[in-house]
Amino acid sequence: MAKQPKAANRTQRLGQRPKPSPFRRVLAVGITAVIVSLVGFAAYRATRKTTVEVPVARVRRGEFVVSVIVRGEVKSSNPVVLTAPQVPDLQIVRLARDGQRVRKGDVVVEFDSAAQEQALLQQTTTLRTIESQIVQLLAQHKIVDEQDEMNLMTAQYNLERAKLDASKAEVISAIEGAKYRIDVGIYEGELNQVKTIIRSHDVAQEADLQRLQRQREKAIRDLERIKSYLSQMVIRAPIDGYVHLLPNFRASGSFGSRPPAFKEGDTAWTGAAIAEIPDLSKMHVEINLDEVDRGRVQVGMPVRVRVDAIPDREFPAQLDWISPVATAQTGTSAGATEKTFLARATLSKLDERLRPGMSASAEIIIRKLSNVLIIPARASFLREGTPAVYVQQGEQFRLRFIKVGERNDRELVVLSGLSEGEIVALENPVEAAKRARKL
Repeated sequence: MAKQPKAANRTQRLGQRPKPSPFRRVLAVGITAVIVSLVGFAAYRATRKTTVEVPVARVRRGEFVVSVIVRGEVKSSNPVVLTAPQVPDLQIVRLARDGQRVRKGDVVVEFDSAAQEQALLQQTTTLRTIESQIVQLLAQHKIVDEQDEMNLMTAQYNLERAKLDASKAEVISAIEGAKYRIDVGIYEGELNQVKTIIRSHDVAQEADLQRLQRQREKAIRDLERIKSYLSQMVIRAPIDGYVHLLPNFRASGSFGSRPPAFKEGDTAWTGAAIAEIPDLSKMHVEINLDEVDRGRVQVGMPVRVRVDAIPDREFPAQLDWISPVATAQTGTSAGATEKTFLARATLSKLDERLRPGMSASAEIIIRKLSNVLIIPARASFLREGTPAVYVQQGEQFRLRFIKVGERNDRELVVLSGLSEGEIVALENPVEAAKRARKL
């Protein structure tokens, strides 16, 4: 009988632990490392010192400006507006680009002149036709006049001959004398008839000539008008400057949006303002004053203008006009309106980079205070209804109540509670610390 192979020994001695597999060893080591890391991070979080960064500013002594800051737009004080001429059916075929620099005499707007050129050709032909009709009529009048003169001479001759024959009545028979006297009457009648015909010819000729002359004068006026139209088909720049295209109020656009500017292919109406060339030698900032600020400012106050596109320069100006009538504007809330007063501040110094339409901020100087303590408005906090600041002392900030005076949008005057050179926080240190712990 063949021997049976030995079965694998799956038995284990009592008291002997099984030999761990490599995978279980790696898993145990990984879990242990994670636990140690978590414990270490928790200990670090519990013992580390949180660094809180708080923006600060130093109390300074100097000149404080009480002012009103408003937004505005740079505009030319003397813009030259280019308007469409008094010509019917104008269509723009050529138009300068918005912002394009032009010299005096350069073409800014050109209209389609095909219809006017066709009308000029037709009117020239009409005038020539009328003038040829006048020449022909004068020739006909000359022929008629010559015939009338011949008839007049014949009638006069016949009359004179009849008179001569009648003068022989004393030497001839009575019958012949009576006959000659009758002939004299007949020829006198013929002469009067010829004169009447000549007068009627003169009247008719004069009427025909005046009719054609009136037609000729009208044709000349129409021709001159068409030539005037053609001379206005091109609008040139009257001065050097930059072209600013104006909105076409008859163009279709989305409801509530500003009409698009004129473009090539648009139809213009008589007197339509198509473009303007601002005079860059005199410019101003147009602003809107709130009702509250209107009572604080007056004409003649100095203004400091900062143009958004030219941040490296401040422009001095003077408030020289305030509208006496308020303008109602729709507010942010439904149905609410706010009243503003349009005002103008003329710039006393210019820059070649200035362009009409640039956005700007205008600070109207109401008054100036000298040698006062000044802090940023952000450094003041209300505590128990009283202004207070956080003064830095070493690495800590201490709350201190102060008394404030004048203020503007950026700074305020400290009447008491602070000294020059002290450092105050621009943010609540407690809130800054809470935010830092969440990081």
